[in-house]
Amino acid sequence: MAEVFGSLLLSGILLCGFLVHMRSVWVADPSKKPNFIIILADDIGWGDLDANQPGRSAGNTPNLDLMARQGLRLTDFHAPASTCSPSRAAILTGRYGLRNGVTHNFAVGSVAGLPLSEVTLPQLLQKAGYFTAMVGKWHLGHAEQYGPTKRGFDYYLGVPYSNDMGCSDVPGFDLPQCPACDSLGPKVIRLKRHEGCYSQVGLPLFENNSVVEQPLDLWTLTEKYKSAALSMIQKARQQGQPYLLYIALAHMHVPLAPPLRPDTSSDGSIGVYSASLREMDAVVGAVKRASDDTDGNTLIWFTGDNGPWEQKCQYAGSAGPFQGRWQQSRGGGSAKRTTWEGGHRVPTVAYWPGAIQANSTSSALLSGMDIFTTLLALAGVAPPSDRRYDGIDASDILLHGAQTGRKSLFHPNSGAAGRYGDLQAARAGRYKAFYITGGAKSCGGITGRQEFHDPPLIFDLERDQAEEKPLEVGTLEYKAAVKKITRLREELLWDIATDKSVSVADYTTNASSVPCCDLTLPVCRCHPLV
Repeated sequence: MAEVFGSLLLSGILLCGFLVHMRSVWVADPSKKPNFIIILADDIGWGDLDANQPGRSAGNTPNLDLMARQGLRLTDFHAPASTCSPSRAAILTGRYGLRNGVTHNFAVGSVAGLPLSEVTLPQLLQKAGYFTAMVGKWHLGHAEQYGPTKRGFDYYLGVPYSNDMGCSDVPGFDLPQCPACDSLGPKVIRLKRHEGCYSQVGLPLFENNSVVEQPLDLWTLTEKYKSAALSMIQKARQQGQPYLLYIALAHMHVPLAPPLRPDTSSDGSIGVYSASLREMDAVVGAVKRASDDTDGNTLIWFTGDNGPWEQKCQYAGSAGPFQGRWQQSRGGGSAKRTTWEGGHRVPTVAYWPGAIQANSTSSALLSGMDIFTTLLALAGVAPPSDRRYDGIDASDILLHGAQTGRKSLFHPNSGAAGRYGDLQAARAGRYKAFYITGGAKSCGGITGRQEFHDPPLIFDLERDQAEEKPLEVGTLEYKAAVKKITRLREELLWDIATDKSVSVADYTTNASSVPCCDLTLPVCRCHPLV
């Protein structure tokens, strides 16, 4: 009898523990699915978040800092790639670019986009009864069948690619400083930029499948995005649906067009980037307040698509301590477009009142691909079983304070050197190995040359965040690290090689694919959104 009683008591304890766990996952009402807001900043540096550099008193991100104090700051979180399209594709599919087919950026004249064989996060949540909306930059194909509303979003307002991939009548701050759109002469579509600038193709703003403003006014874009985001939160609330809101901000990608303070220099060399950070932070604050005013069952996940665009000098952000000094000593930038830490380690905050412990920090190794897997798990939605995934479920890290994340993470080349998509760097624990190195164009215009490493360079990121001095080859520490990382890399490459669900993206371009609301007018002009 005592044994039976003890067994029942143990079962009761385990059941109570399970119920407590479930309650922590589903907050106050286990039957109600959580809402999700993903806020993705563009070209943002790890050091741009004030909370990541507490000794600094820049005061540029007060709303994000508050969100970090009320939620969880993830200090070892990485964009899946170090440029726009491959990073966004991996976030929405939970798969490396070598699986989903997107290994580099799509162009203004791209005829395709994220392969139609890929299944996206919004498609899966939409089928599960979620209202899905996107506001901001898409950059995964703008031909009709590749646009957001064909890939799982019920509503879309935004720019089909980066905000420097088209001209504006009132340009923002950039290097080089681009001229205004041509206003006279015949309509000519040019797929290539002249000295980094477009002048014949206006930057378009889409609502759902239609161009509603072209060329877009960059100086009013932030308000349009904020208004649309708040409207979508309110709409979902009125409809009584759980929702996914994906906000892909124009910040901090150039050209920058923020409200400027009187002390800003005439050439924009002082104050412009800080002003842009403050403008971005204000949008985050507005979205957070709107979410807090609803039912409170909303996870907000803020992160970035890649590191700062070092080539843009004063209009680029800060990578913080992740300087990539080994590369800098040999010439070239070590942030965006590279596999150095500054290229892919991004500021990340997760906030969910009542579910995520306030004022917490995690150094667990995570990737933007894990957003896909984690959100599906929290929504109780199973991904298709006919394909392999690279994201992990980070629920325990978000909800229960677990500090163990990924066993490994691989960083693909995104344009600095070598073939697109190649896994040129690999991470396991505190160690990071480079098989190929190369630098993007630096502020001074220097590009680091491609170098192959056999044996690979290995850095201990706990002792050397700046990636300045690799471990000495032949030491016991080096041998143990290289053995582990090489095995993990070979296992992944074999897994991808035997994956029957691998997709191939079409990167063909054609002038007829350029978004244009009126072919008879210079720069495809149409009436602005009212």
